Amino acid sequence: MVCWAFIRGVVYIDAIESQYASNSMKIVLLRSLLVCLFLGFWSPLAHAQQKKELDHDIIYDESRIPSYVLPELLLTAEGKEVTSKEAWLTVRRPQILSLFSTLVYGKTPSPASPIETTYEVVKTNPQFMSGKATRKDIRIRFENDQGSAEMVILVFIPNQAEEPAPAFMIHSFDETTSSRFDEHPAEEGRLKNNWPLGELLDRGYAFVAVHQTDLVGHNEVSFEEGIHPLFFKAGQSFPNADEWGVLSAVAWGGMRALDYLEEEPLVDHNRVALMGHSKMGKAALWTAAQDERFALVISAQSGCAGAALWRRRSGETLEKMVTRFPYWLSRNAWKFVDQEDDLPVDQHMLLALIAPRPLYVASGSEDGWADPRGEYLSAYHASEVYRLLGKTGLSSEELPNLNEALLESDVGYHIKDGGHSVEMYDWLRFMDFADYHFKR
Repeated sequence: MVCWAFIRGVVYIDAIESQYASNSMKIVLLRSLLVCLFLGFWSPLAHAQQKKELDHDIIYDESRIPSYVLPELLLTAEGKEVTSKEAWLTVRRPQILSLFSTLVYGKTPSPASPIETTYEVVKTNPQFMSGKATRKDIRIRFENDQGSAEMVILVFIPNQAEEPAPAFMIHSFDETTSSRFDEHPAEEGRLKNNWPLGELLDRGYAFVAVHQTDLVGHNEVSFEEGIHPLFFKAGQSFPNADEWGVLSAVAWGGMRALDYLEEEPLVDHNRVALMGHSKMGKAALWTAAQDERFALVISAQSGCAGAALWRRRSGETLEKMVTRFPYWLSRNAWKFVDQEDDLPVDQHMLLALIAPRPLYVASGSEDGWADPRGEYLSAYHASEVYRLLGKTGLSSEELPNLNEALLESDVGYHIKDGGHSVEMYDWLRFMDFADYHFKR
């Protein structure tokens, strides 16, 4: 398998690099050659053939799910049962967070030198959407002795708000600098990317868009540009095996956007709901797991490395992810390909890191790749921690009916009739859930 050979090749080069640091130029050339071979392999025709070869073994049939035992949420690494809020917050939660940081997503290292962050209002339009909102384009720049990087976020604030507005923040696939946002929203107040901006503003929410590739490439393989070089130590040119990959860099950008909102007087930074779909749903969960300032989290069809349980091996698996997207996770995660049962964590533990803050998980009935049942079970098992902390969670292992949203709980869920997309039905449920928790 060419892609898997590419990954093994990079691992081999990393081993060589650690032994023969003086031959760094040769190592760079070898790494570049492998990257070129990898990118050349992914021509449309080759991609289709490779996908066919990779996906013949995908499990979608519930009867074929292997038996598994989930790691204990409320049992410390020392084998002690967690029976109190204090024990969860001071012992077990930090243990789980550390495991995800080093073994799955990669930890964010300390920068090589202090980073100076500056904010610049690039553009302001107080009459956006016929006066319904004020739009601000904010450039956030990061700079230290290693170099600089920047990101642009869009902030839409309802003009009718009489006090700082609660906000939805989205990890976005769309470029925030795109000209599409200069146009008036289309019918029903929806932008071209189907963000229901009109409905959000009518309900009194500000809206913040954070583009995923401002700081790191969608499928970055070299890490020579963007935010990573600002964190490299002397002589370092690639993240260590336990350091941040693409998803962790996206998460870091989301946290920096929240830093800005703490300076924005028209937005209530204590009531920010973070949302993401698919890859961005994975990023949203990891962002909020690390940063407890996010008041509410929404994961839409995040699947593998998102809400779905690893051990079910249903739909997308760890092998499929690291084959297609080798550096979305840390390189340490590669060790668990086909060995998911050896992981000391599973994704119900990631969802539990959100507690006691409200959590909403959304699935699609035709989105087998994201494993809807695995997403639901993850939220169900995470509910154990919510109850320990005096909150409410999911009480049944059985999925609700299609298009039946579980909203009046600290752990919400729905499975819509449809595939891998976010539709108005989803958005309305997300807003209903936020209303329930932010406006009571």
